[in-house]
Amino acid sequence: METSLVFFSQLNMCEPKEKTFFKLIYGSGKEETSKEAKIRAKEKRNRLSLLVQKPEFHEDTLSSRSGQLAKETRISPEEAVIWGESFDKLLSHKDGLETFTRFLKTEFSEENIEFWIACEDFKKSKDPQQIIHKAKAIYEKFIQNDAPQEVNLDFHTKEIVTRSITQPTLHSFDAAQSRVYQLMEQDSYTRFLKSDIYLDLIEGRPQRPTNLRRRSRSFTYNEFQDVKSDVAIWL
Repeated sequence: METSLVFFSQLNMCEPKEKTFFKLIYGSGKEETSKEAKIRAKEKRNRLSLLVQKPEFHEDTLSSRSGQLAKETRISPEEAVIWGESFDKLLSHKDGLETFTRFLKTEFSEENIEFWIACEDFKKSKDPQQIIHKAKAIYEKFIQNDAPQEVNLDFHTKEIVTRSITQPTLHSFDAAQSRVYQLMEQDSYTRFLKSDIYLDLIEGRPQRPTNLRRRSRSFTYNEFQDVKSDVAIWL
């Protein structure tokens, strides 16, 4: 009997430590009172305020911005002028591609250029399994209905891709890539050439902060039915 009492007494002595451990891992299991919630919110605000006040926080931000400006200033006006000669010349130039991508982000339509880049990378695939995996990833990200970065394709083109994806080849996305290329060339590229991002470059002005704008009106490729597809531009 005495042994049992001692045993249970030892268990009771350990109980506070066990409770502390499970509180740290799983929480107390009780809802916080309004007062406790306010205290925690205040502590979070104080920690954020201290972080912003730290010199290294601003140094990192300034360093990042300075790096971007240095990259932009190395683009000569002569190089930028060449981008205006054709959409193909813009995309074939590394800095041109990056600048155009930055412009599309201000219009919330960067999925178009990201899809085009993904297709360019896909066509370099050699391993059959890699082709299957990449094709599936591109389809799920850009093509299928309600995809996270769905590109604007007409029904016929989407059907071609959907049928092809069951047994993908390096040409499975040619029709869709051609359509997206036309969309960017006929719509986004013309606005890019009139944008502050591009005009500042060709005139040698320092780059100003980019402002995000609302996505341009929705439209489909039916507006460009007179433009014939030319997938050969990527071959």
